[in-house]
Amino acid sequence: MSKCIVRAISNQKGGVGKTTVCQNLGAGLARQGQKVLLIDFDVQSNLTQSMGCQMPDELPFTVADIMKQIIEDEPIDPLRGIIHHREGIDLLPSSIELSGIENSLVHDMNRERILKSYINQLRRNYDSILIDCMPSLGMLTINALTAADRVIVPVQAHFLSVKGLELLLRTVNKVKKQLNPDLNVEGILLNMLDRRSNFTKEIVQLIREPFGSNLKVFDSEIPMSVRAIEASAEGSSIFDFDPDGKVAEAFNQLVKEVLKNERQRQENKTIHLR
Repeated sequence: MSKCIVRAISNQKGGVGKTTVCQNLGAGLARQGQKVLLIDFDVQSNLTQSMGCQMPDELPFTVADIMKQIIEDEPIDPLRGIIHHREGIDLLPSSIELSGIENSLVHDMNRERILKSYINQLRRNYDSILIDCMPSLGMLTINALTAADRVIVPVQAHFLSVKGLELLLRTVNKVKKQLNPDLNVEGILLNMLDRRSNFTKEIVQLIREPFGSNLKVFDSEIPMSVRAIEASAEGSSIFDFDPDGKVAEAFNQLVKEVLKNERQRQENKTIHLR
């Protein structure tokens, strides 16, 4: 099995489609033959519900329980609580109990690395692990960034989304310097786009020009569509719900781009080591 890549899907601004990106990128990677785990690391449990678990607070075991066990220095079964989705994706669900974990982390000596210690026990089982982060830059998000190899940042073509992007990138740089030197921004993903608006075109240009000179901005763009929302309501990925639609095609292109970039990264690393 190839090296497992852990990706955090993060933006502290809400409503930019992080959960949709996490679910459909994961499903797309699974369709390419990868063994994929999605971790719902948001107290709102949107990813858990989008994967078909409509009553997340009634689940017997979630990511909050894993975090609590590690904080209390109890032995864990890293596979406990993982749900197997019919589309060949695994899910570690979330519940409202995760909201109490952030307060517990403040007093823990290893508070930034709790999630990382869990994921390190799972890496051998997966090719890709995707973490759906909270819309905040609190301790839970810091845990996700400390555990990740890459960060994918979904943004909408809104002015406030661009301003939030700058704050997130500063946080990523701080985590990279102090906690996780292997962390890199894999790319900025333009999501939920309505290309018919001139304002949208201006914001897209604003993102691609200044940010694109220093960071990867994915060529793939995910269009605005009610079909993606309907798919999540049905507990399905867009590939299962509307395989011939424009959103499925956009996510298919994103998956290809992610895999191509990873191959190039590995080839460059091999050349550098020679």
